Amino acid sequence: MIKSLIFVSLFIQTTIAQSKVNPSNPAHPQQPPAAPAQTWSTLNGRRPLVVARGGLSGVFPEGTEYAINIAMDSSLPDLVILCNLQMTKDGVGLCLTDIRLDNETNIALFDPKGQKTHNVNGKNVTAWFSVDYTAQQLEQNVQLNQAIYSRPPLYDGQYPIATLDAIIKSEPPKLWLNVQYAAFYTQHGIRMEDFTMKTLSSSSKAFVSSPEISFLKSINGRVNKAVTKVIFQFLDSNEVEPSTNQTYGSIAKDLATIKLFASGIMVPKEYIWPIKPDRYLGPPTTLVADAHKLGLEVYASGFANDLIASYNYSSDPGIEYLQFIDNNASVDGFATDFPSTASAAIACLAYYTTKPTKGQVLVISRDGASGVYPGCTDLAYQQAINDGADIIDCSVQMTKDGVAFCSDTADLMVSTTAMSQFMSKSSIVPEIQSESGIFSFDLTWSEIQTLKPQIVSPYVKDGFQRNPIDQNSGKFVTLSEFLELAKAKAVSGILINIQNAAYLASNKGLDIVGNVSTALSNATFDKQSTQEVMIQSDDTSVLSKFKDIQSYKRVLLIEEKIGDAPQTTVQEIKKYADAVNLRKSSIITTSDSFTTGMTNVVKEMKDANLTVFVHLLKNEYIALAFDYYSDPYAEIATLVQIAAVDGIITAFPATASRYMRSPCSNPNPPKDSFSFIAANPGKLLNSLAEEVRPPAEAPLPPLQVQNVADPPLPAVNNGRKADPGSNASASPSNTPPTSSSADFTNAAYPNLLIMTILISFSLW
Repeated sequence: MIKSLIFVSLFIQTTIAQSKVNPSNPAHPQQPPAAPAQTWSTLNGRRPLVVARGGLSGVFPEGTEYAINIAMDSSLPDLVILCNLQMTKDGVGLCLTDIRLDNETNIALFDPKGQKTHNVNGKNVTAWFSVDYTAQQLEQNVQLNQAIYSRPPLYDGQYPIATLDAIIKSEPPKLWLNVQYAAFYTQHGIRMEDFTMKTLSSSSKAFVSSPEISFLKSINGRVNKAVTKVIFQFLDSNEVEPSTNQTYGSIAKDLATIKLFASGIMVPKEYIWPIKPDRYLGPPTTLVADAHKLGLEVYASGFANDLIASYNYSSDPGIEYLQFIDNNASVDGFATDFPSTASAAIACLAYYTTKPTKGQVLVISRDGASGVYPGCTDLAYQQAINDGADIIDCSVQMTKDGVAFCSDTADLMVSTTAMSQFMSKSSIVPEIQSESGIFSFDLTWSEIQTLKPQIVSPYVKDGFQRNPIDQNSGKFVTLSEFLELAKAKAVSGILINIQNAAYLASNKGLDIVGNVSTALSNATFDKQSTQEVMIQSDDTSVLSKFKDIQSYKRVLLIEEKIGDAPQTTVQEIKKYADAVNLRKSSIITTSDSFTTGMTNVVKEMKDANLTVFVHLLKNEYIALAFDYYSDPYAEIATLVQIAAVDGIITAFPATASRYMRSPCSNPNPPKDSFSFIAANPGKLLNSLAEEVRPPAEAPLPPLQVQNVADPPLPAVNNGRKADPGSNASASPSNTPPTSSSADFTNAAYPNLLIMTILISFSLW
């Protein structure tokens, strides 16, 4: 058990990006931006409420001081704190979602033999129950755990059980009392009606809800409806309501009856937007509209950033909230474990998702919208454009017969169906990677066109699959077709990534640099200034080939994890590049899923007038540090507002575009306006007790001069002809060729399937 809790005032981990605290109300510093042109389609016409289950329970154990205070500090000012009420033997209220103490506490350590069997609403349940202990026993001997294992485990056993009185003393803007098991506690001599009315008498604004109709009817005449809303809570549609023995699904068909004793309903979100067995959304129900016609408010429950949701949301929790807002019948509130995300969706994203204005920071696609469609396909690029990407990218690969096309890597084993057709052509190319692969330069363009593209899902083993219905959709795109698309759609710019130039020239007789140069010239990108052209490579000898074309921006890809960029190294970079593309781990360091701090690399680069991009951003919560609250918008806010990068490279450009084009991303917001939440790197880690913190990791090495400069490219040695339409022998520079090679290596794995998956995710 922690020896002494760190004061919340010293903790406040979240940073309201570029905003100031309201001195008159420091606990609630943020106000929403100006109301959108549309009126809200809630019952009362006002924006939906955010109802926080036990505070920020997606990070901290439910109901703890940190969870409550940080929820209030990072959410809209009319936040509602929800307490799922449980009772002790001596009539003290606790705030715990489950009637069983097993998962949410370490009760088994205090009383290993304390399990008992009680009848709960007609079912025998064996567990540890709060009603079998006094409040003093629990408060002094039992600590909270996170009940969901994807959440920070290092807070387990650090906080006492949260009492209702403690939450009330924190002075939440509004209190929501959810009385889940009134009949059960009545059987144990605790009158929940009297306890509830006594609690409500001390709250100026409150909600009381229950899944038990008899309980709500018993307080209906006693509640002051001017200050308290009575809400009927629906459980799973197949569960039986104990008062009527009807399923909740059947009760939902008779909302007029509920109107007799309640002013609103709280329903699992699937009641409104059902999810089909294939995890795609089904058609919406009319529940919200039907309830509003009767004058009933509707609160949707079950929202959490770290629960696997419908594929339609692309692992973006903001999109899920919008699904319940941006329509003709908006819900009146959300019950959520992540109130800061819900607040941002309401205040920053609703009705602003199609705003065309360019953001302050560039949104650069990674293989197009590769989180939605197979990367580097026509569909992925079109989706990236539709999603508002400023820059679309093409990593150029070469075929055996000299066709330049777009693909994330030269190895086609993971991103295509090559394994099923061309396994006999697999080989090991040490200059590119240490594992076996099926490489584009060993296949003709005709052979590659017989393959199907594949969505690469980096976390499929953790249950995250990306849009399986389009797993093999789209077609491969040649470099010329990519350039034609960029011109036709008038995107702001393009990024051309050149890989393996030295190897292709010396070993395969392929001039990738010449192909790229000629294709750009044929598409007149070298003769215009309306669309930005970026040439990226990890090889400075490649960038040197484009030094005479002033309209192109040269970007040095730095794949190494670095912790510092000495001035001599930065000056060496400036000889070859106008910008750098860094891994996000070289900007914000992490350990055991906690951020540990921020390097000076961005500042060092920008002080030398180098533009700084960061890669690779993904939406899946498993890709995010705990500090970001499982919210991709928080990671973007941290990189943009705190680290001050100039562009982000992402597999999900829709998410980044929503952020950049939202009024909440304004770098100079009006005083006290709401902003996206940005992390303060290292603060969450420092909130842990010292005895449970992960050991400090060795500092990242500095980037040395010898890691930057590469020898000139070798000559194309065998005179092989490239794509007939590309004039591949042309070169934008007269730099004399010599022997050199950029070397990418990865650790070998014995299992071929695991090996090939890992190859795909380690190169960017």
